Amino acid sequence: MPLLSLAPMEGLTGHTFRRIHAECFGALDRYYTPFLTPPRVGSSFGKRDCGEVDPANNQGLDVVPQLLTKNADEFVWAAELLAKMGYREVNLNVGCPSGTVVGKGRGAGFLRDLDALDAFLSEVCDRSPLPASVKTRIGIARDEEYEAILEMYCRHPLAELIVHPRVRKDFYRGKPRWESYGETLRRASFPVAYNGDIFTCDDMDALLAAYPETRHVMLGRGLLYNPALARMLHGGPALTLDELKRFHDKLFCAYEGQMGGNAVFRMKEWWSYAQHAFDDPQTVHRAVRKVRTIPDYQAAIAKIFS
Repeated sequence: MPLLSLAPMEGLTGHTFRRIHAECFGALDRYYTPFLTPPRVGSSFGKRDCGEVDPANNQGLDVVPQLLTKNADEFVWAAELLAKMGYREVNLNVGCPSGTVVGKGRGAGFLRDLDALDAFLSEVCDRSPLPASVKTRIGIARDEEYEAILEMYCRHPLAELIVHPRVRKDFYRGKPRWESYGETLRRASFPVAYNGDIFTCDDMDALLAAYPETRHVMLGRGLLYNPALARMLHGGPALTLDELKRFHDKLFCAYEGQMGGNAVFRMKEWWSYAQHAFDDPQTVHRAVRKVRTIPDYQAAIAKIFS
C-alpha cells in the first residue's frame, strides 16, 4: 500500500481534526496543513496559523505545513521559522482553484505565469532551509497546458510533486486525468504523489492497477466522506455508526470549546461531506442545513444517529 496522507482542506482538516481523527481511526502516514499565509520577512505567523503549526498541536503526527504565496522571500522566511519548530519539509500550494486566490495569482493562479513560477522555484529551492514540495493542478483551462508546466517542474529539485490531475476551471468536477499523473511518473526525477477522487477501495485498486509504481496517495474528500477510509485501504473493517458518532462527538466538543456557538457552522461544513457516509445523504443534509443554535444542532444530530 502506498503512503497515505491527508489533503489540506481549508476550514476542515486543521490541527483539531487531525488530532481527533488520529485518536479515533489511527494516524495516517502524513498530514498537510490547510494553507498558511507566510508572514512578512521579520514577522511571525498570525494567531490562526500559529495554532496550525504549533508542535504541541501536532504531537505524534508527521505534518507538512503548506504555504500559499508567490513571494519567494516570504516563503523562505516562513521555511526558516518552520525549520526552527522542527518541521522537515514545506509545501507550496499551486492547486487552490478559489476565485479569490486565483485572482491574486496564487494557488492555481500561479500557473498563469510559468516564467514567474519557474523563477520562484529556482530561488526557493536554492535558499529554503527545508526541502520544498509542490501540490499542483495540471493547468488553468486546458489539459494541454500541462506539457509546459511539467517541463518547468522537472527543472527543479523538488522534494515531491503532488499531482491533482484536473485544471482550475474543473474545480472538483469531472474525472481526474490519470494520463497526466502517469506522464509525471515517467518523466520526473523527483518523487511523485497522486491526489484526486479516491473514495473507495475499488478506486485505489484501479489506480494501483494502472500505475503500480504509485508510492504516495493523498486522500481528501474521500476521507471526509468516510473517516475509516485509510483503515479500509489497509484491509481493515468498514466504518460503523457507533464509530462515526464517537468521532463526531469528540470533534464537536473540541470545536465548541474553541469557538462556542460557531462550532455549529464548522460542523455543518463537515456534514456536507460526512452525510455521504449514510445511505440517504439528502435526509442528513435536510436535518442539519437550517440549524443555527447548539440546542437545535444537538437535536438534529440525535435524530440523525437514531
